[in-house]
Amino acid sequence: MNLVSRTLEIDVDTDARLREIASERGKDVATVLAEAVALLDSVIDLSGPDLAEDRDRYEEFKRTGLAVPLDDVKAWVASWGSANELPRPQPRKIK
Repeated sequence: MNLVSRTLEIDVDTDARLREIASERGKDVATVLAEAVALLDSVIDLSGPDLAEDRDRYEEFKRTGLAVPLDDVKAWVASWGSANELPRPQPRKIK
C-alpha cells in the first residue's frame, strides 16, 4: 500500500474520540480514519442529487396528488424496533 503523509487540523474532542476508537479496536488513528471514509463512501452518494429524478417525481405528484406526509414517515421511523412497529406508510391524496 502506498502511504501519503497529510496534516489535518481537527478539534481536541474529535482527536480524543479518534484516539479512543483506535485504542478500543487495537488500531492506529490512520486506520480508523480510512475505515470511516470507506464507510461514508459506501452510504452517501457524493456525486450529487439526481435532479431529473426529483423533477419526474414532482411531476408525478402534481399529476396524481399522491404523497406520504412527513408526519406519517416520522411516526413510522420512530416505531422501528418497538413492539408496536408501524407498517410502511402508503401514499395518499394530499391537498
